Amino acid sequence: MSAKNNAISARWSGPASNRSPGRKLGRLGRSLAVIATGTVLATSAFGSMDESIPNDQSKLQPLVNEGGTELTFDWPVLRIGTAEYKEGPTGVTVFRFGRKVLAAYDVRGEPGTVSTDMLRLGRDKPMVDAAVLSGGSFYGLESTTAVGTAMKDDQLRTGTFTDVAYATGAIIYDMGDRRLNEVYPDKKLAQAAFRAAQPGVFRVGSAGAGRFAKTGYFFGLNAHSGQGGAYYEKGNLKIACFTVVNALGVVTDREGRIKAGYPDPAWPANLVTTADLLKALREKGGGGPAEAKPTQNTTISLVVVNQKLSFGDLQRLAIQVHTSMSRGLQPYATEWDGDVLFAVSTSEADLPQDEKERTTAIALIPTIASEVMWDAILSSVPEQPRQPPVVSVSTPLPQKYAGKYRFSRFVTVDITAKDGKLFAQATGERDAYQIGREKPVELVPVSASLDQFTIAPPHRYPLTLDFSSATLVINPGLWAQGSQKQE
Repeated sequence: MSAKNNAISARWSGPASNRSPGRKLGRLGRSLAVIATGTVLATSAFGSMDESIPNDQSKLQPLVNEGGTELTFDWPVLRIGTAEYKEGPTGVTVFRFGRKVLAAYDVRGEPGTVSTDMLRLGRDKPMVDAAVLSGGSFYGLESTTAVGTAMKDDQLRTGTFTDVAYATGAIIYDMGDRRLNEVYPDKKLAQAAFRAAQPGVFRVGSAGAGRFAKTGYFFGLNAHSGQGGAYYEKGNLKIACFTVVNALGVVTDREGRIKAGYPDPAWPANLVTTADLLKALREKGGGGPAEAKPTQNTTISLVVVNQKLSFGDLQRLAIQVHTSMSRGLQPYATEWDGDVLFAVSTSEADLPQDEKERTTAIALIPTIASEVMWDAILSSVPEQPRQPPVVSVSTPLPQKYAGKYRFSRFVTVDITAKDGKLFAQATGERDAYQIGREKPVELVPVSASLDQFTIAPPHRYPLTLDFSSATLVINPGLWAQGSQKQE
C-alpha cells in the first residue's frame, strides 16, 4: 500500500445563479464553504449524489463467509471469518485465536498497519488475540480496531490492563481507479466477520480482504487476484499460510509461468514466462513489455505455526517466509509495493528437547513455511473474466438505455444514442476503465437480448456493460459495480 494518495476535490453542479460565493473560489473556497455550512458532500453506496446528506454505509448489508472456494483443515484454535460489501466490492478477513498468541512481523515498503509497534519489542509473552486483513486503503484500518471493540462488547476481554483485547492488522489499496466507488470495510463489516469466524475454514479467491485485489500492473497484465491459503501438517507440526495478493508484480508458478493476466497483443508469442518478460525488459534497456508506474500495491500475509517458538525464532521465520515470496511474485517489494507479513506461534506443541533436533526443527520450519506460502500465493488467483463475443444485429440499438449513470461523485457514465448506435463517455473526474473522458466510445452488443454491450474495437482488458436491471452494471459477475440512473 503506497501512501501516495491523491486528494480529490468535490465536483460542483447546478446553475451559476444558485452557487454560493465560496464555490467560485476553487478548491479552497469549496473547503471553506463546507466548513461554514456544515454540509458534507458525499454519495450513497451506489454513488447517487445529494449535497444535503453525508456518505452513509449504514444500509449496506455484510455478506459473511461467502465467495471463493473453501480451504478446510483441522486446527480448532484458528478461527477465520470473512465479510464483504458487494456494493464495493470490498471486504475484510479476520483471524481470531482461541488464546493470546505470540506474534512478530516483517515489513517491506510502506504498508498501512495497526498495532504493530508492540510487536517490535521482542517480548516472548503472548499478547495478540486477532489478526485482521482488510481492503479499503487507510479507511480499512477501522476494521482492526473494530475487532478489538467486538471482543470487549462480547465480554471476551475486559478493560483490565493485562486483559485488553489486542488485534493487529493491515490493509490493501483497492480504491481509486481500481473501483468506480468508494465503499470501504467499516466497523460493522469487520465485526460481522469476527463474529462469523469458524474453525478450520478459509475462503480462497475473490473473498474477504482479497475481494477486489489485482496483480501484474508492472507489466500491464492487470489480473484480478484475491486471497490465498495453504495448510501443512506432518507429525506434530502444523503450518497455515494466508495472503492477500495485491502486488505490482505478476504471480509466477514453480515452472516460472505467468499465472494470470492480459498480455499485450503486440508482444511476441514467446513471452510466456515471467523470466521472458524480465529478459525482454533487460535487453531493451528499460523498454519492452513493462508498464511500471507509480501505483498503489500491497501484499499482506499471515503465517501461523503451532510450534512454541521464541520471539527471535518467530521473527526470523517472518523474515525468511516474507523474503521467499519473491519467487511467487515477480518483481516483489518494488518501490511502489507496501508489504507486510505477520507470523504467529500458537505454542501448542513443543520443539524437540534434543539440542541437535531442536536446531534442525528451527531451520526446517521456516523453509517448509516458505513452500506453503508459495502454495497460498498460487491459490489466490481466481478465474479471470473473458471478453464476450460480439453479437451481430441489423436493427437499431435500444435508445432506452440513454442517460447518465452515476457510480460515485467521481465517476459518471453518459450513454447516448445516435443513428441507431449507442455510445458511452465518462464525464466525472475519473475514467470508467476503458470508457474515457476524452471522447465517446461506441458500444457493441454481446447478447442477443441487446442488454449487454462492450466497447468497439476489442480492447486488451474485458469490459461488459449490463443494462438488464433498471440501471447500468459494469463487469457483471464477481467484480460487478452498479450505478444509479440520474433523472
